[in-house]
Amino acid sequence: MVLITGASGFLGGRLAQILAGRGEAVRVLARENSDLRHLAGLPIEVMRGDAASAVRGITDIYHCAGCSTDWASWSTYYAANVAGTENLLRAAAGAKGVRRFLHVSTSDVYGYPRVPCDESRPPADTGLPYNRSKLLGERKVWEAASGAGLPVTVVRPATIYGPRGKAFVTDIAKLIRQGLMAVIGGGRTAGGFCYVDNAAEAMIQAATASETIGRAYNLADGTGATWRQYVDALADGLGCRRPWIDIPAAAAWGLASVMEAPHRYLRIPGRPLLTRHAVLLLSRNQEFPTERARREFGFAPAVGFEEGMRRSVAWALGVGC
Repeated sequence: MVLITGASGFLGGRLAQILAGRGEAVRVLARENSDLRHLAGLPIEVMRGDAASAVRGITDIYHCAGCSTDWASWSTYYAANVAGTENLLRAAAGAKGVRRFLHVSTSDVYGYPRVPCDESRPPADTGLPYNRSKLLGERKVWEAASGAGLPVTVVRPATIYGPRGKAFVTDIAKLIRQGLMAVIGGGRTAGGFCYVDNAAEAMIQAATASETIGRAYNLADGTGATWRQYVDALADGLGCRRPWIDIPAAAAWGLASVMEAPHRYLRIPGRPLLTRHAVLLLSRNQEFPTERARREFGFAPAVGFEEGMRRSVAWALGVGC
């Protein structure tokens, strides 16, 4: 039986659907208030208890839970991305029969380099809370591997999109409809897009290959699609005007800093219209190389960019976002 955390979310939810659909015995660990309607009708065991109970009888753990928004308090990031990871690792290390702990990290741990790097580059702390919390969470995984001998594998996806995707489908679709979506620097940088099914398949392959224990892997489809291509395809599919706001990268960074200030210092609720995190994602090349994943466990994205966008648009139209 496999255990999936974060199944109420985007990637974890899709992974649960795929594995259950293939006849795998699936258990998900969820909070009491988690919305699991997308898993309705599937033969999935839902556990609302603690991690120690959830790992009993489990052979493989997919840790997808975390806070991935571009704006939250440090305490929120830390609780989800560091403390939550540490608690699950502790439970897994104390359980019998765990063959693999697959941890979903992010390419953000590299610190948003100007040139995309392979997995040999060490993580870098930029001081931004999401980057820092994911870096610290991944560090806990490596410590569990070296200290407790836990068989771990880490994946570092770039920009995951697809049906039920909040940050890169729902939120961007809403901004497009409102006429507020902006591109940065002409939208010429590659987004490092990875369709959700491709990411889930890669995780399954990585978790079941013996060669991947103790290794980290970048995940991106390798299409080279730019942010301009992405937002235009989404706008066209929604029947909306293509985003016309174009901000130079340096100006966008300054603007984001100004917009963040009242939320940070005056504790104004909600999120800024533009954040420094978003500026880095939209202005730095996210097409991180995936040769290691292709070579060591046969990563071969099956869903191309055009099909991925078609499915994403169809879902967005269906739910009215």
